[in-house]
Amino acid sequence: MKNFRYIWVVGIVATAMIVGIPVLLFASNGGEVVASPWDHMPVRATHTDHTELLPGPYATGSDVTRACLSCHEESGEQMLHSSHWTWLSEPQAVGDDYLSIGKANLLNNFCIGVQSNWTGCTRCHNGYGWTDANFDFTNQENIDCLSCHDQSGTYVKGGGGLPVETVDLAVAAQSVGTPSRETCGFCHFDGGGGNGVKHGDLDESLYYPAEQVDVHMGGNDFLCVDCHRTTDHEIAGRAISVNFDTTENQVQCTDCHDSALHDDDRIADHLDTLACQTCHVPAVALRDPTKISWDWSTAGLDLPENIHEYLRIKGTFVYTYNLIPTYGWFNGSVDRYLLGDEIDPTTATIINQPLGDISDPNALIYPFKVHTGFQVYDAEYNYFLQPQTTGETGYWTTFDWNSALENGSAATGLPYSGSYDFAPTEMYWTLSHMVAPASNALQCADCHEDTGRFDWEALGYVGDPMEWGGR
Repeated sequence: MKNFRYIWVVGIVATAMIVGIPVLLFASNGGEVVASPWDHMPVRATHTDHTELLPGPYATGSDVTRACLSCHEESGEQMLHSSHWTWLSEPQAVGDDYLSIGKANLLNNFCIGVQSNWTGCTRCHNGYGWTDANFDFTNQENIDCLSCHDQSGTYVKGGGGLPVETVDLAVAAQSVGTPSRETCGFCHFDGGGGNGVKHGDLDESLYYPAEQVDVHMGGNDFLCVDCHRTTDHEIAGRAISVNFDTTENQVQCTDCHDSALHDDDRIADHLDTLACQTCHVPAVALRDPTKISWDWSTAGLDLPENIHEYLRIKGTFVYTYNLIPTYGWFNGSVDRYLLGDEIDPTTATIINQPLGDISDPNALIYPFKVHTGFQVYDAEYNYFLQPQTTGETGYWTTFDWNSALENGSAATGLPYSGSYDFAPTEMYWTLSHMVAPASNALQCADCHEDTGRFDWEALGYVGDPMEWGGR
């Protein structure tokens, strides 16, 4: 009877699909109706074939942009105000001042920073020709529409974000469509200098993932923009690596999922303490390894090279697979290291400390990847420095830290004393991708046994709240 029922349901579904009748799928738990994962998703724009609309030929990327803007007249102005274009936030209160911060002017503990390294870093900027501090952010013809909309798979950006010479711009222009995982992933999967370096939950395995790697992208073929929805070219989502506050313009699980999704009260009782990701992202770096440590102090040595262990231009690395997250309270805000802040070189400086604790009613326990660094600082002024690494005068060519720091400091305006050393850092990355199928989510024993993954005392509890009580 069980097999007959299965054949009967499949037959009805197949027949309905052929004749175009909408159907509901049934679960195996007593015939309960299960909503389609697409029920809460926006309808993607109907694709328009641009073959005849953009015949080419095009000599430069800006030629393509002018052709795009001749029809999409409002898009240029929208892009000029987007964070993907400015690489800066809106002004945010910092003490008595207001600052715009972002990739354009912050330090990290991976490739360190953009200033003086524009030619290399801006391969991932959606513009053309950002090679120095004089880039014109008001010129719409500098916008690179193809960086997000190319669907040909042939478009490649080089130094300063300019297309490499081998790109046929007409082929790329004629292919344009909704941004794909490939176009988003070109920057976000390979950020920080290579595949899987930064995030841990974003890497090239997500181009065509299995359901076990990510239930949304693998199981349901979601695109990045299905969740990171876009209004007037402003893409939803903020990373804690470049913002003080990530509560605004953010992507939440409850954008699609009912907050009362769990019928089991034992699970539902956790929702005022745990972020969804804590149970549903049990591990990351599932197929490709992620970098968890980067020591710049060993750069320049003549050691055997291996992309996951040592490169002369960058130093020593540690990569790992199947990374179990670090867990901590997070209320959506961070304390951010800013260029020129004084450090204690004898202890690790946390570049972007997540804020919140057990007494904070707005904080939840989140999963994080924590990346440790050992990076260059001014040994007299006790602040981190921005070296120039790229170009003919950069460290990757000269292997001279002094000249690299002089050049980087000239770009940032931060004085360099002429004396440098290296100090430890930590950087936090929230984990929201590589969502596991429900059957692979954390179970009670994963946290509430002696060998569980939570450090209860570090989280502010006397011990396991199953034994000692709640928050």
